[in-house]
Amino acid sequence: MKKVILVAALWALAAPAHAQFGGIDGLKKIQDAKKKFDDLNVTEEEERKIGLDVSAKIRQRFGVVQNVPVHKYVTLVGLTLARQSERPGLPWTFVVLDTDGVNAFASPGGIVHITRGALGLIKSEAELAGVLAHEIGHVAHKHTVNAIRKNKTVQLGTSESLANRAPFVDKIANKAYEMVLENKFDRGDEMDADKVSVTLTEKAGYAPGTLAAFLTRLDDRNRDQPAQNGLFASHPETKERIDAIKKLAGAKKGATVEVRYKANIKYEPTPVTAIATVEDGASGLTGSTKPKDDKSADKNKDKKEDPPKKGFGVGSLKPSSSSERETAQVSASGGSRGLGPDRAAKGGGNPTVVKASVTDAELAAFKKEIV
Repeated sequence: MKKVILVAALWALAAPAHAQFGGIDGLKKIQDAKKKFDDLNVTEEEERKIGLDVSAKIRQRFGVVQNVPVHKYVTLVGLTLARQSERPGLPWTFVVLDTDGVNAFASPGGIVHITRGALGLIKSEAELAGVLAHEIGHVAHKHTVNAIRKNKTVQLGTSESLANRAPFVDKIANKAYEMVLENKFDRGDEMDADKVSVTLTEKAGYAPGTLAAFLTRLDDRNRDQPAQNGLFASHPETKERIDAIKKLAGAKKGATVEVRYKANIKYEPTPVTAIATVEDGASGLTGSTKPKDDKSADKNKDKKEDPPKKGFGVGSLKPSSSSERETAQVSASGGSRGLGPDRAAKGGGNPTVVKASVTDAELAAFKKEIV
């Protein structure tokens, strides 16, 4: 009997592929399934394009601080961490957004944004490293694109194919912007990014548990705010995260580098009740929207803006035209969901990326001072 079974198995393996899988129709179904899977695989080049598109929209929403030294300092901290991540070769870019709201956003492809409001609330370089490393974790592990694929929130249209993926990539970019702006990462991704934060900060020589210290301060600040308010708003329960981070960090010691942080970052935290917000949450430049406080609008009406500076890469990128209505709807729906001031914060009017070049020698010297 065993011989009969063995012969039958060998015969099946020797049979043509179409016979093994139910004939030509069965093989075609397998090939179609593989094609659909391949279509949903985003290349690194496409991931960067998605990230550039998302960054352009975020910068248009909040504006960019036009300060080269601040950007260079944040970039030095960011690159110290990113170069030790699982994707060190990405063209990592760090952008400081011009808003009092406390927030941070990670765009696919290596573009990390942090607000000056967050910089004002942060107390040391180690805390800044903890926040940036968390966002780097989202990028390194492709949380945004993988979530879109996993949840099948973007489907390949009948008119799209491998030969013309541009409309498909645009769809992913639109969805990615919504996910990044609304912090729609699931529990597993957020906890994973926290682990990356602890790991990268420790590798760089920083105290690995300082992210927990920042979250404790943030939690206390947000005590009376809506659940959906700014940085880590949709993350797991903050106290649970703080405990988990402390457990991961253990008793390991590291540098906090407070003196260097205070020498480079002069922002002061804005009380959450004093943050100017955008009434309708429109996605365009904040100047085109009606501020919640009309007096603030009058006060700033005659304020001269710095002339736009030439940026690099994303500086001249325009958001995909097909996404304008969607992004406006995403932001405009904020008020009905009871978003807090950080999420609806008013931003600046200049979205131009600030060039902050960092040489390998500068980075090496910067790392040596993490003591």
